[in-house]
Amino acid sequence: MNLKTILAILVLFASLIAETFGAPKVMLGIDVLESMNFAPLRGKRVGLLTHPAGVNRYGRSTIDILHKARNVNLTALFGPEHGIYGNEKADVPVLDKIDARTKLPVFSLYGKYRKPTPYMLSKIDVLVIDLQDIGSRSYTYISCMLRAMEACFENSKEVVVLDRPNPLGGLKVDGPPLDLEYKSYVGMFQVPYVHAMTIGELARYAKYTRGAMEITSNYQRHGKLTVIPMRGWRRSMLWPDTGLRWIKTSPAIPNFAAVLGYPMTGLGCQIGGFQHGYGTNRPFRLLTFPNKTPEELKAYLDRFRIRGVSFTPTTATSSDGKRNVRGLYVTITNWNALRPTELSLYLMKLACTLNGGNVFRYAERNQASLFNKHTGSRDFWIELVRKGAFTDANWFVRKWSADNETFKRLSSQFYLYK
Repeated sequence: MNLKTILAILVLFASLIAETFGAPKVMLGIDVLESMNFAPLRGKRVGLLTHPAGVNRYGRSTIDILHKARNVNLTALFGPEHGIYGNEKADVPVLDKIDARTKLPVFSLYGKYRKPTPYMLSKIDVLVIDLQDIGSRSYTYISCMLRAMEACFENSKEVVVLDRPNPLGGLKVDGPPLDLEYKSYVGMFQVPYVHAMTIGELARYAKYTRGAMEITSNYQRHGKLTVIPMRGWRRSMLWPDTGLRWIKTSPAIPNFAAVLGYPMTGLGCQIGGFQHGYGTNRPFRLLTFPNKTPEELKAYLDRFRIRGVSFTPTTATSSDGKRNVRGLYVTITNWNALRPTELSLYLMKLACTLNGGNVFRYAERNQASLFNKHTGSRDFWIELVRKGAFTDANWFVRKWSADNETFKRLSSQFYLYK
């Protein structure tokens, strides 16, 4: 027995021990599907839309699981932004290819097409979707799911969504809703910025909410959707409570700290000059502003008395490891009290102060367009560009809080968990 064989046996043995004694609290949709012996897929040609975070609770790829399952006929793969292996750059079109591991065709849904074509779907009978979301509206994976569902329903193909945790939990709803005119691939679901739904619940919301899809109501009504729910997940759970290991969902979201920071600092403050740590080892948590020290920024932000956060001057490292970056680290001190997008509002307000006027009204067209696609609120943009300064952040916090309560009542009918 050679060394390579011995190592393979040891890896398998370690995996079996982990599965027996170290099982995470939560069984993911793929785990539940496997426990069902893949019954919903039996006798069908299967397509899989997934990415590197599409794994079971032990970290094994859903691609490998379905490809090696004896009673699953996996015939095609579909990739979102960054591709099925996460090695494609952000905002860069991805080409179709043949997967070197499985020899299956990989159809890109972030290239020439954002929606599966009839030709792509001719290879399958059912599309399985296994994508890890981050709980914030402006993240392209849930847009990719929605477009894929539309195409499947239009072409009489089934959809099976393997559910996964919302890493921000299922209780906190926060931020602006999405007005119809700002609907785009950046954000396609008309939900608050922090929506408290799992990807399976979002799929149900899309299927059963009138106008949620850009297809005729007849296709939406008769399209077949199956959500394979998790076992052991509760709405009160944040990601660390699940016992699951976080796998990088995209280059800028390498860990749970970045997931938490995304809705706090990523909602448009860059127009005014703020940067939020992208390109460092603390993405979406490290604030910098031209010609201002971290200590100066802290003094400004402390005056706002934003609930649930504190600010600490610190040093981060650039992603290439070649330089240090001084900035202000955002620490969450009370998750229950925190309204994540509130920090973004005050960063916008501070940007106007530091620039000596409302910088949003003078934003370039492409900047304004991307800002609105993220923020999604027409009323908010009108307020920003009409006034000489952005003064009343609290008014928007109160307005959006009322909108959020309305959404909670609407969305709760699609919940799968307590």
